[in-house]
Amino acid sequence: MAARTLFSYAFRPFFLLAAAYAITAILLWVLTLHGAGLPGITPWWHSHELLVGFALAAVAGFSLTAVANWTGRPAVHGIPLAWLVFFWLAGRFAMLLTGWLPGYLVAILDMLFPLLLCLLLGREIIAGRSKRNYVLLVILGFLAVFNSLYHLGANQLLAGGERIAIYLLVHTILLLVTIIAGRIVPAFTGNWLRSQGQSTLPVNHDLVNRAALLLTILVGLAASFAPTHAITGTLALLAAAVHAFRLGRWKGFATNANPLLFVLHTAYAWLPVGYFLLGCSVFGWLFTPTAALHALTMGAIGSIVLAVITRVSLGHTGRPLHATRATIFAYWVLATAVMVRVLGPMTGAGYLLVVDLAAAGWVLTFVLFLWIYWPILSRPKQA
Repeated sequence: MAARTLFSYAFRPFFLLAAAYAITAILLWVLTLHGAGLPGITPWWHSHELLVGFALAAVAGFSLTAVANWTGRPAVHGIPLAWLVFFWLAGRFAMLLTGWLPGYLVAILDMLFPLLLCLLLGREIIAGRSKRNYVLLVILGFLAVFNSLYHLGANQLLAGGERIAIYLLVHTILLLVTIIAGRIVPAFTGNWLRSQGQSTLPVNHDLVNRAALLLTILVGLAASFAPTHAITGTLALLAAAVHAFRLGRWKGFATNANPLLFVLHTAYAWLPVGYFLLGCSVFGWLFTPTAALHALTMGAIGSIVLAVITRVSLGHTGRPLHATRATIFAYWVLATAVMVRVLGPMTGAGYLLVVDLAAAGWVLTFVLFLWIYWPILSRPKQA
């Protein structure tokens, strides 16, 4: 019964796996920095696993659950979902054994998960004629391509391939965040405000959305291929302004009484902050490229993942949309950890101390998630 429940919807196994691996990958990285990690764990490994191992697992859980609502088709479940989980596990173990396994075998095993995810999601979107979501399928296809680019670099078949691939992966996932948040945040906010008798509702304008998407793409390409060019800095500052304007029209401050909703707004806020820091770093204005990168990854990606998985886990298991005190505490812990990682170096604190403190907050956040949500995700849906 437990296995049947766990593989009934993709969000159940993949939200748990994403949280567990968020803990595992960071602990291994911190141990490596202190000289006690596994062979083959490098800064690129650390980035890759938090993108493909953690973030893409959360994307799989969300998209394969949501696609049933988008298309009206039955949710992906049972054996196909079990195979996808198995391929995710195979990729993670292969990456953990990078120092021992042949590079080509690591690449093959790691590519199985994104490829099968594309196939499963593509089957549902195309069969359901959900043309609006073809763009998500294209983006997932690019993620798979960029993952293969990473392995070409790791196997010394393409000089600098790991760096370019990691930056392309980061900005492609940020594009997914931009699209998905643009759909769910104003919609959820509007529904809740109407339930509270409010008449001033979020504004979600197509022109602003297109500008945000276009600038996200342009900044991603510029930051990947010309990270220090003035054009990159200019585009990043423009992206920051547009994302901030977009967020400001979603009435986030009106939701502060609903933590499950308010956290979606605060998570998205890391996008304009991150792009602003990126622009500043290019022009040499106070902030470093590392600060900008962690604002966009640990901040925007990590926070939106936490915000979405806490809400979706409740909604799709029939629980009330109510954040417990422990969940709210987890939100605060992650926000503090991101601030430490982004601003910590400016205090003059040592690099390892900053990393250790930020990592401790990140680990505690997802330990709390597993503690709160394991019973919810592993048990049948409430009536």
